[in-house]
Amino acid sequence: MHVLLRPLAIVFHCVAGCSRQLAGALAILSSLLLTGSLLAADRPNVVFILSDDQRFDTIGALGNKDLQTPHLDRLVARGSTFQNTYIMGSTQPAVCVCSRAGLMSGRGLFHAPVNLQSAPLLPKVLSQAGVKTYGIGKWHNGPASYAAAFDDGAAIFFGGMHDHSRIPVFAFAASGKYPKSAQQVQETFSPELFADKAVAFLKNYQEADPFFLYVALTAPHDPRTPPGKYKTMYDPAKLQLPPNLLPEHPFDNGELKIRDEQLAPWPRTEAVVRQHLADYYGMISHLDEQVGRIVQALEASPHAKNTIVIFAADNGLAVGQHGLLGKQSLYDHSVRVPLILGGPGIPQQRRIDASVYLFDLFPTLCDLQDAKTPPRVEGQSLLPLLADKPASARSHIFAAYRDSQRMIRGGDYKLIRYPKIDKTQLFNLADDPWETRDLAGDEQQQARIAAMLKELQAAQAEFGDQLSLTAASTSLAP
Repeated sequence: MHVLLRPLAIVFHCVAGCSRQLAGALAILSSLLLTGSLLAADRPNVVFILSDDQRFDTIGALGNKDLQTPHLDRLVARGSTFQNTYIMGSTQPAVCVCSRAGLMSGRGLFHAPVNLQSAPLLPKVLSQAGVKTYGIGKWHNGPASYAAAFDDGAAIFFGGMHDHSRIPVFAFAASGKYPKSAQQVQETFSPELFADKAVAFLKNYQEADPFFLYVALTAPHDPRTPPGKYKTMYDPAKLQLPPNLLPEHPFDNGELKIRDEQLAPWPRTEAVVRQHLADYYGMISHLDEQVGRIVQALEASPHAKNTIVIFAADNGLAVGQHGLLGKQSLYDHSVRVPLILGGPGIPQQRRIDASVYLFDLFPTLCDLQDAKTPPRVEGQSLLPLLADKPASARSHIFAAYRDSQRMIRGGDYKLIRYPKIDKTQLFNLADDPWETRDLAGDEQQQARIAAMLKELQAAQAEFGDQLSLTAASTSLAP
């Protein structure tokens, strides 16, 4: 077992015979044991690959029989998968801006500055603990914060989306200044470009300090233009349509005319959705190949035995589900993302059902690389869950979208509230994972709904959300 997880194993073995109070104290102690006592040689490197607009169920090994993702499948087999990983939503249509701000600050939606100017940033916290940090790819939270975050980097793309075959990137500038004159347009398809830079880093890194390599891909975000063989890899006619396919969303959720929703006409037809799925899957299979290249370069390097690989996405995407195409909703297809961790000390072939947030990776990475988690970080380390301590899991997951949608999940049940139109939805995800059967009108569920609305209000208070659940005029105040 890896040195980082050994203290947890010892503590949790003791917990089995202890009182609940003592068990809680030991769990806290185990977290403390992970910091402040490890030599640089004992600390793992981390390769963190983040995809863009990739839904939680778009990996073959996780049940999608239409998709070919052999390299991601291998990560699933050799690591632990958090099957209920959520983002906290967004205060703007560019959902990835808020999601990435939360990831880099470790804070929830209403406390994470989107420009990251006033928060301790994950790479900087790791750097201050002696970890070499290197960033590649997409950064959608402002150029000024990039040099404040990383020690070095390459092929940096400042923006949300672009033509993948002509993507404008910058070399790393320690000054934090990125004038347009320094921009270079690259014709290498963007995921390949970023993988090239990651492979080069892994081949050339020779320092004694552990490293944190962050590779932020721009795929499978639109424009969905899979290159070469990936353009025709999937026959639209042979793809399974989701059970929650609808021609249009059944009511106004507050964001039905956003750019993402205009990528196909209304009503959505099966033929149109099949083509969107074929293009989406083609982009993901091409992305999968780039993940494989990065992992293969790692395995061929001297760092293989002491490196943890993390794969995740910034948000999901509807692609026809519920009559939607984009991610500006609180259905699982939009706020639930893949999260896989693999490497020394990480259990293999594990599926963890506990609900977690993407920004829980901040304290997790601090624990893994022996850095002190800063104050005001709202994420919770995932190491206890990796050490099979389910009692450490969150009891609820809260999410929000602008001033039009709020969500709470507790156990199998999920409630979505639409304050502007005084509408509530309730789903039993265990029986109805596609969220097709709204139970809000069921008399037998009214007590549950009332209790969950109270839990939703408590979560709003915890995370700094001041939106009224009944008054449409209440503003979004951080």
